[in-house]
Amino acid sequence: MFNKTLLCASVLALIAGMQTAAAAVSAEDAGKLKTSLTPLGGEKAGNKDGTIPAWTGGYTGPVTGSKVGDIPVSLFPNEKPVLQITASNMAQHAGKLSEGTQALLKKYPDTFRLDVYPTHRTATVPEHVAANTFKNATRCKTTEGGNSIEGCFGGLPFPIPQTGVEVVWNYLLRVEPESKEFGFKNIVGSSDGNHTLATRNDMFFQQPYNYKDGSWETWSKDGEGEYTMFRFSTTAPSFKVGESLVIRDGIDPKTPRQAWQYLVGQRRVRRAPTVAYDTPDFVASGANYFDEVEGFYGHPDRYEWKLVGKREMYVPYNNNELVTATVSEAYDKFHLNPAKVRWELHRVWEVEATVVAGRRHAVPKRKYYFDEDTALMVLMDGYDAEGKLWRTSQMPNFFVPAVPALLVQQVTVFNLQAGTMSTVQGLNDESYRVVPRKPETFFTGDAVAADASR
Repeated sequence: MFNKTLLCASVLALIAGMQTAAAAVSAEDAGKLKTSLTPLGGEKAGNKDGTIPAWTGGYTGPVTGSKVGDIPVSLFPNEKPVLQITASNMAQHAGKLSEGTQALLKKYPDTFRLDVYPTHRTATVPEHVAANTFKNATRCKTTEGGNSIEGCFGGLPFPIPQTGVEVVWNYLLRVEPESKEFGFKNIVGSSDGNHTLATRNDMFFQQPYNYKDGSWETWSKDGEGEYTMFRFSTTAPSFKVGESLVIRDGIDPKTPRQAWQYLVGQRRVRRAPTVAYDTPDFVASGANYFDEVEGFYGHPDRYEWKLVGKREMYVPYNNNELVTATVSEAYDKFHLNPAKVRWELHRVWEVEATVVAGRRHAVPKRKYYFDEDTALMVLMDGYDAEGKLWRTSQMPNFFVPAVPALLVQQVTVFNLQAGTMSTVQGLNDESYRVVPRKPETFFTGDAVAADASR
């Protein structure tokens, strides 16, 4: 009886271990990152009909022309669209369109369209990021049922993803500069086509996971493994001037986010534990949820993540011209200006998110689309409790040679049922710069309080 009990306990322990830790890939599979796969795990080969070219190293040529901060205004200034997709011909291309993109074409048939350009696989990364990604392939694992990781640092954690949550961790730990600064605007569009500036802010971001001189051992030694931290100060409108928010995100599932908020009227810094998940984003006048910032911003524990597979889709890509445009150039009444948004055909990972049993979220089901070459999110569709399409988000990536890498920052969230939109961390009429990193004490509530008292 004792032996049977011991055997049962051993089997249960093994099953529990399988549920809480996912193994890395084999050395043989990892070797494909140096042969048939790109350094970040995309397929080097193009597609059969040639509309997606082979990857040949990414954007490696000189960047000419003007810049806004560190963002070149245009990578391909003389190119013209090879296809326009409108409400009248969308049925011919439906297999390569997300449901949200099709909904926008139907909702705004006279103004919304996709200008599709030749596909350019511009994704490239610094050598140390490629080297770290190769190491991560055989050492990085998910733990805590996918809600944490171990053995990862300084590159994509799962360049050959086996599960949906691994794709999500790739996005959360995507390639970023060690430190960056930029101004941003949150712009809200109403159902009558009017636009309102919710806030204008000065932002400071730091990415400890991406420190060039770091390692898994030094980064995770405190048990928290903070991978990103930011701090911003509001400069407009006048009644919000001086407000500030600090956020530090880490891999510890018990305390994945620490946040502090400074309110001028109260003249004090307070902890802000609700700045997460489906709390309405007060920085954008509540027009989107906090975890819709940057497409998906926060901890993955509210959802179960199903890896549906890879597919070819028309997605916003290489959008330097959009993010460096002026506000007046970047917007139409109900959506972004179609003449400024560049769409390309790329292979993407499709991941379906459904709320974990016993938990809640205002958006119980989402579909995310992540670019195979960069792990960057490009589109998201959100569904209500009845399973009806409710929201869709667009993430226009852009190339920054100072890294060098394709990056994302701003997202436009469309509430299809209400007919509204919200652009979060919009870069139009602002300047984005890669800068030397700051002391991490800068990203604390105490630092905000000290600056506010001056």
